[in-house]
Amino acid sequence: MSNLNIKALPKVSLHDHLDGGLRPETIIELAAKIGHKLPADNAEDLRNWFLESCDSGSLVRYLDTFVHTTAVMQTKEGLIRVAKEFALDLAADGVIYGEIRWAPEQHLEQGLTLEQVVEYVEEGLTQARHEVAVKGGFLRTGQLITAMRQNDRAQEIAELAVKYRDRGVVGFDYAGPEAGFSPSRHAKAFAWLNEQLMPVTLHAGEADGKESIRDAIIDGRTLRLGHGVRIIEDVFVDADDDSKYAFGDVATWVLERGIPLELSPSSNLQTGAIPGVENPQMSDHPFDDLYR
Repeated sequence: MSNLNIKALPKVSLHDHLDGGLRPETIIELAAKIGHKLPADNAEDLRNWFLESCDSGSLVRYLDTFVHTTAVMQTKEGLIRVAKEFALDLAADGVIYGEIRWAPEQHLEQGLTLEQVVEYVEEGLTQARHEVAVKGGFLRTGQLITAMRQNDRAQEIAELAVKYRDRGVVGFDYAGPEAGFSPSRHAKAFAWLNEQLMPVTLHAGEADGKESIRDAIIDGRTLRLGHGVRIIEDVFVDADDDSKYAFGDVATWVLERGIPLELSPSSNLQTGAIPGVENPQMSDHPFDDLYR
């Protein structure tokens, strides 16, 4: 199929980070207004810097890209514009339903409140949906409100998500470093979300193994697994017949309960999250085994 045909296919986007999808031109313009220094002064060079950093194989360089994107998302203007353009770019790729995840607690440096940043992002998404509709297209969006594992604001962010449930928010996300930051640290927040019938998805099984996935299921009560690629460590292929599989207890639980994996192969390649392979290539990603 040509790229044009693929773009025309209607799609659903379930794992997409707002602060990971900014246009280079937008970053430059917003950075100039707040005096933030960037690693490049023009859009093409900045685009190349982002691509090189993401493909460097260094998690440190990969994460450094977010220093610059979040820096320009600390104002009303920045949040509205970034959210609007993000949604318009989804629509241009043929997405008809997109869940946009982001962490409000990372956008308070200029004095905005948690409520304000959620409302500004929704304003941008609303503008985009209207613009798409005026042109005869269709786009539906939902915010996934993220709490950071390493911080202690999970209950506060959970309450924020529930507060805006009928105003653009469709679920709660949990992200950040997996090792040493189990969902059990915020068990009360997850229990409360469960009582409120708020859907939950957790990043797990990306930078850490199957125990992180177990924690996400048991302590986080997750309905989906953000990435979850390392569940493959609990799937065992028959040495004599690769069409035969055996499953460990965690993989069995995930399979039998139909817990979706939000697989992100290109991201896994960039962050070194493809398990069991040194210097992996895209062909090493276990997508095919997990799909079968």
